[in-house]
Amino acid sequence: MTEPDASAERPGGAPARPGPLAQAPHTAGADGQAAKLKEVQAEQAAKLKEMQAELSKTLRHSPVVLEQQAQRAKDVQLRIADRITAFAGSMNFVYIHIALFTVWMLFIESKPWPTLTLIVSLEAIFLSTFVMIGQNRQAAFQQAKADHDFTEQELELKTNTQLTREIHTLTTELHNRLLPRPTRQRS
Repeated sequence: MTEPDASAERPGGAPARPGPLAQAPHTAGADGQAAKLKEVQAEQAAKLKEMQAELSKTLRHSPVVLEQQAQRAKDVQLRIADRITAFAGSMNFVYIHIALFTVWMLFIESKPWPTLTLIVSLEAIFLSTFVMIGQNRQAAFQQAKADHDFTEQELELKTNTQLTREIHTLTTELHNRLLPRPTRQRS
């Protein structure tokens, strides 16, 4: 009993794929191309790491953060508001108020409540105003950062889409070069 020829036609008239021995000339070229491809990938990975290291050295903060800091540094009112809110949000602020209120109640007035209440109410009004100013600035900052992040992500998405298309094109081209196309017989 003889075995059928592996290079003979398949059922339906399609030619059979050549065996491993028939593909030997293509494999040598494929190995060289694969090695070259790996070399190119390694070079690109090294360049990418170098670019990331350089970027991390130059940009310690987001561009939005740097822009916000520059804007705050320019405006005197914003600098004053920043200092007041930074102090009002610290424990030193609490300790100073405890000491002042104690001194006021024990030594300054015998009936300190009406005057002290007025002072504390005025202070609360001003501090709440500074808190709202800080919240508004923080909201504007978050919006600017979100806009920047959205723009960067869209750019990255477009770049990734373009790279994916290029990879597909290269893969198709390699496939066409390395694997012979089956020829169809017309009947």
